[in-house]
Amino acid sequence: MSRIPSKIRYSFSVDPKARLQTAHGVWGGVNAQGEIEINFYCESDALPSFVEQIVDPDGSLGHEFVPEGEERREVVRHIHSRVLLNYNMARGLLEWLEEQVNILEEENSDTIYGGQDSGVTQ
Repeated sequence: MSRIPSKIRYSFSVDPKARLQTAHGVWGGVNAQGEIEINFYCESDALPSFVEQIVDPDGSLGHEFVPEGEERREVVRHIHSRVLLNYNMARGLLEWLEEQVNILEEENSDTIYGGQDSGVTQ
């Protein structure tokens, strides 16, 4: 007869290729398989397709500029991580996040920014 252990110890191993990522937001929803798909992204200004630089009469380089017609504000959302969660994992993550937010609110109640965009997109 096998005995059920009184506790289980979990140790952690981090893949050497794992990188810490900044998430400015998340996009996703429930997919056709009934899983929650989360796509974490960071935002940055889009690079222009090209820039030009003035050459002064003496041959020195002047200022660099974006040519007319190329000047528009565009933000790139780079999706760097995709996660699929089943219902149980999503429920566990929700509870864990609520605990962490409560800790932040208790410890930093005077430094949390009110009204800031959550970055969550559906």
